[in-house]
Amino acid sequence: MKFCSACGSPTRQAIPADDNRHRDVCTVCEQIHYVNPKIVVGTIPSWGRQLLLCRRAIEPRSGFWTLPAGFMELGESAQEGGLRETVEESGAQANIESLFAVFDIPHAEQVHLFYRATMAHPGLDPGPESLEARLFDPADIPWTELAFQSVRRALTLYLEDADLGVFRIHVETIRR
Repeated sequence: MKFCSACGSPTRQAIPADDNRHRDVCTVCEQIHYVNPKIVVGTIPSWGRQLLLCRRAIEPRSGFWTLPAGFMELGESAQEGGLRETVEESGAQANIESLFAVFDIPHAEQVHLFYRATMAHPGLDPGPESLEARLFDPADIPWTELAFQSVRRALTLYLEDADLGVFRIHVETIRR
């Protein structure tokens, strides 16, 4: 950040009192500008044994497959955001079952939350952020065409848990 969003003056990097990290601090009004991770929320929607994936129509990773997910909006819960993204990207109507995975992704300055979800019906109507939405049998998941490490990890853990017949909550850090 080069300029203060409060007064427009230049900022400088400094460690504020009672802090332990460099922050952007305004040189005039002394406003401290905190930059925190972004929350990405999504679902792992299932219809029977099939899982829903969307082919991205936007960058990053346009043309690759992903779970329906995106940035959480102000004023919504994480679950509401996951369902909103599911509808926006696939047109699927789904119900949240439970939190499934939390992935800390420090290099991307993000935290990803994935919820297990059951689709109300198999109908799909992808929105403008998706080239297509499709249900996949586990054996047909396009592993080499997945957009993100967090999606690959969520699907791997989901299939492992499904084979065991017990879904757990997974918390992991994904590094480059």
